[in-house]
Amino acid sequence: MLCVTTLASGSGGNSLLVSGRGTHILIDAGISCRRITAALAQLGVDPMQLSAVLITHEHSDHICGLATMVKKLPFHIYASPGTARQLAYRIAIPPQRLHAVEPESTFTVGSLTCRAFPTSHDCAQSTGYTVELDGQRMALATDLGHVTAPVLKAVLGCQVVVLESNHDVDWLRSGTYPPYLQQRILGDRGHLCNEAGAELAVQAVQAGAHTVILAHLSQENNTPARALEVTRRRLLAAGVDPDRDVCVTVAPRTEPGPVWPVQKEGALC
Repeated sequence: MLCVTTLASGSGGNSLLVSGRGTHILIDAGISCRRITAALAQLGVDPMQLSAVLITHEHSDHICGLATMVKKLPFHIYASPGTARQLAYRIAIPPQRLHAVEPESTFTVGSLTCRAFPTSHDCAQSTGYTVELDGQRMALATDLGHVTAPVLKAVLGCQVVVLESNHDVDWLRSGTYPPYLQQRILGDRGHLCNEAGAELAVQAVQAGAHTVILAHLSQENNTPARALEVTRRRLLAAGVDPDRDVCVTVAPRTEPGPVWPVQKEGALC
């Protein structure tokens, strides 16, 4: 069975574990190596069992633990060509361990089939990923300025989706962030607001998702309660009962979340 666990999620660092049939991969390594290995141990995974780390983009909250991990563990790294170049500039990665994968291409890591898809963010060449095993499929789509056709195509049909719900627009505009930072976050290469994330969640659920994990929440311009409220309200408006038809949850900011099974039949909280 395919399983998904967030290790950390937010502006302070992001990492997610996907496991299936003896293969373990991370998507992003944006917290320290020590925290990642401790989280893996808590989940019963030997860090030496990691087959790969898939990197969405080069911002520090997605790669800050990677340099130390590369020194200690033998996993391979997958990223878009643009992101791979940025990683090679910053981290001493043996060339044979760094694999550039074009967006919308498919590659295999152990028993898992992975697919990269392009996202809109202010970096070299950001991507999201889907991971599949025996028809069980999950998607991670965060750090999105807006929802593009490739993002929607990737998310639809996944049973578990990890989706950005970064900020409340009114809170951001009335908060302490300077105007240039507000515009960066609100722009087409920034971050997804609660309402846009909720709309993507509705489309994912209508296409078969049974678990929606809201992720990458802003600590200053959002709360888990607010993100959940907006998403649950939008689901109800679309005729989906968030207490019966789907599990909607928020990824913990600084600690591992629950282990979510990816099942064709559906799963409830």
